[in-house]
Amino acid sequence: QVQVVESGGGVVQAGGSLRLSCTASINLFNSYWMAWYRQAPGKQRELVAEIAPTVTKNYAPFVKGRFTIFRDNAKNTVYLQMNSLKTEDTAVYYCKVGRSTDYWGQGTQVTVSS
Repeated sequence: QVQVVESGGGVVQAGGSLRLSCTASINLFNSYWMAWYRQAPGKQRELVAEIAPTVTKNYAPFVKGRFTIFRDNAKNTVYLQMNSLKTEDTAVYYCKVGRSTDYWGQGTQVTVSS
């Protein structure tokens, strides 16, 4: 059974930073795309950033230049460094393993106050 566990959420003031972590108990972690999604109240879940097994990274336009996704394959962990946070970044952030799997974490709440 695959376990996906996120951590690092919390409350931060606008302009501040947070780093989210996601660890997946899956074999061959380094062969999977990894992604961060988010879902704000009343809105659909949306892709924030994804990272390939190699170096390719993709970002949603609304976080480009502010967020960075990176991974440590030795630790089966992917990170999301979030800088210059805005109130509109408030959401539950979810980690997903793979592009064609259904392996999701339970989510971690990020609240940005004004």
